[in-house]
Amino acid sequence: MISFKNRLIWITGASSGIGKELALKLAREGAHLIISSNDAEELSRVADECREFTSFCQEYPFDLSNPEEVQETAETIVNTHDQIYLLINNGGISQRSLVKDTPIEIDRRIMEIDYFSYVILTKAVLPGMIEAGEGFIAATSSISGKFGFPLRSAYAAAKHAIQGFFETLRAEVKPYNISVTIAYPGRIHTNISLNAIDHNGRKHGKMDSGQLNGLSAQECARQYIRAIKKRKPEVLIGRSELIMVHLKRFFPDIFFRIVTKINPK
Repeated sequence: MISFKNRLIWITGASSGIGKELALKLAREGAHLIISSNDAEELSRVADECREFTSFCQEYPFDLSNPEEVQETAETIVNTHDQIYLLINNGGISQRSLVKDTPIEIDRRIMEIDYFSYVILTKAVLPGMIEAGEGFIAATSSISGKFGFPLRSAYAAAKHAIQGFFETLRAEVKPYNISVTIAYPGRIHTNISLNAIDHNGRKHGKMDSGQLNGLSAQECARQYIRAIKKRKPEVLIGRSELIMVHLKRFFPDIFFRIVTKINPK
């Protein structure tokens, strides 16, 4: 299996949740890390933890909702450091609002964070990987990237877009020995619902029961990294909720009856 020891890895959304656990696990493997988030204070704490295990961990806080800032940071990192061996596009934000109540500005904000930032960063590191003839790119989607779900219209749209973009990318970069993995987490015990935004752009501020009783972020990170190392095109991570993905594919009529009855919170 692939080793990431002494390899340069860039992880976004690394100040908490899945991103934090990815950083810590890869640090324990001896990877060299660049970690990013919009929360500079928490990111610094994660960096300090990572430095207990790895000789190199540098933080770059920036805002994924600002495309100019994303582009500038990407250019700085690419021009400052050696080739990024693995990019994990993991930063993001969720949503808790009905379509009829959600202004287009909120849709655009979520798409900017959850989709376009991934595209900008991927395009920034791709030339270096192509030149080196090797590399790994990963994108954190969601099972909402496999089907729509109430209160998450823009979030599901962004995650569906991730699938289309990165599946296309995978086919295009295969000749350059670049692997692309999409992760589809289900209900993971993180603060994603607390930080989700409503139709006014305010934080939801509630821990949904699905997250509260979900798979641990540590186990999610373990399965995620294992899938990347095995060059899997995609990986579903979660518990019983993953059955919805299979129902949608093989029994869509049953799926559509069930999805309207599930508590979206």
